[in-house]
Amino acid sequence: MTDLGRRTLLTSTAGLALGGTALAGAARAASPALVRRRLTLPSGVMSGDVTTRSGVLWARADGPGRLVAEISSGRRSWHQLGPRASAATDYTAKIELDGLAPGREYAVDLWFEDEDGHRGETRRATFSTAALHPAATTFVWTGDSCGQGWGINPDLGGLVGYRAMHQTRPDFFLHSGDSVYADGPIQAEVTEPDGQVWHNLVTEEVSKVAETLTEFRGRHRYTQLDDNVRAMYAEVPLISQWDDHETHNNWYPGQILDDDRYTERRIDVLAARARQAWQENMPIGSRQARPTKGAGRPARGDSGFVPARIYRKVPRGAHLDVFCLDMRTFKDPNTPGLEQQETHLLGQEQVDWLIREVAASKATWKVIAADLPLGLVVPDGTVNQESLSNRDPGAPLGKELELAAVLSAFKRHGVKNVV
Repeated sequence: MTDLGRRTLLTSTAGLALGGTALAGAARAASPALVRRRLTLPSGVMSGDVTTRSGVLWARADGPGRLVAEISSGRRSWHQLGPRASAATDYTAKIELDGLAPGREYAVDLWFEDEDGHRGETRRATFSTAALHPAATTFVWTGDSCGQGWGINPDLGGLVGYRAMHQTRPDFFLHSGDSVYADGPIQAEVTEPDGQVWHNLVTEEVSKVAETLTEFRGRHRYTQLDDNVRAMYAEVPLISQWDDHETHNNWYPGQILDDDRYTERRIDVLAARARQAWQENMPIGSRQARPTKGAGRPARGDSGFVPARIYRKVPRGAHLDVFCLDMRTFKDPNTPGLEQQETHLLGQEQVDWLIREVAASKATWKVIAADLPLGLVVPDGTVNQESLSNRDPGAPLGKELELAAVLSAFKRHGVKNVV
C-alpha cells in the first residue's frame, strides 16, 4: 500500500467532495479534521535585554512551529528566521538580534510557521535601542508578581500595576525577581480582613505548589494570561532576574525542604526545573548561556537543558549601564550571618565580574539590580537570615563581608554614581 502525504490526502479528499453528491455528506462530516489550524500566540510577544545594538525577541506558539520575525526601522526592513519551537521548550522560541542601530525605534512582527510553512497569528513588538550619545532614559522597576495568593482579579481589570507602569512610557522594565510565586497556590477566592472577597482567575497549575516542570511552566503562562502584562511586554523591553519564589521561599543550593506540601523536597531538583521554566519564558539570550563555575548544583534541567548565565550587563547608552545580579545560584546556606569568615550570596566569580565591569563602565550611572535587599533584615525562621543583613550593629560578618569587599573595590577604583 502506498503511503499518502498530507497534501495528497487533502487534495484527494477535496476532489472526492467535489466529484459527486453521494459523497458530499461524508466530506462535510470529515471536514473539521481537515481544516488547517493556524498557530496562535496565546502569551503575546516580548523583547528583552535591549542594548545600543542588540536585543532578544520572544514568543510562544500553541503548537510546534518555527518563529519568524519581520523587523523594520525607518525605510529598512528584513526577515529573520528563528528556531523551531516544540514541546521540549514549551513551544517558546527566541530570536537574538545583533547589529542594530543605536537610538532607533524598531517594530517587529512575530509569527510561527507550521511544518508546511503556513503563517500563523501575527503580533507586533516595539522597542527602541539605547543611544550612544547622552540622552535621557527612563525605566520602571518592580518585583513580586502574583504573590501571597493574590492573582489576576478580573473584577479589578487584572494586574493593573502593569498598566500603570506601561502608561509612563518607559524605555525598559526591570523585573528584579519573584516573577512568579511557584510556592504559593492561588485560590478562586480570598476573604480580606474587612470581609470583602477577592476573586482570582485560577488555572490547574497555580492551584498547588509547583514541583514538575509542567507546573513551573504553568506559573509563567498564568501571568501571561493578563491583558495588562501582554500589552506592556509588547511595547516595553524587559530586563529580567530571578529570586527565590520562582522556586521556593528563601531557598539555597543543596537545601532539603521541610515542607509537607511537597513530594519532591530536593531543592536542586526543583530549582533546575524552575530555572528552565523561567529561562524559557524570559527574553534572555543564549549568548549568556555559557556554564559558570559553581553553577552546576541548580543548573541542569530534566532534559539536558543548558542554563543561561543570569548575571550580566545591559548597556543602555552613555548615561546608563544596568548590572543584573544572580543572588541564588551561588548562595551559601542561610545562617545567623555572624561568621568571622566571608560567606557568599554572589560567589567569587560573580564578585570578580561585578568589580571588573563596574570599574570599567563609562556610563554616568551604574545601576546594580540586586534581587535581594541589602539593608533589610529578612529572617528565615527564628535564627537564620535570608539576605545580607544580620541584625548585628558592628563590623561586617558572614555574607556582609562579601558586599564589603565589593564596595571597598569600588572605592579603590574611584567608581562614582552607583545606584
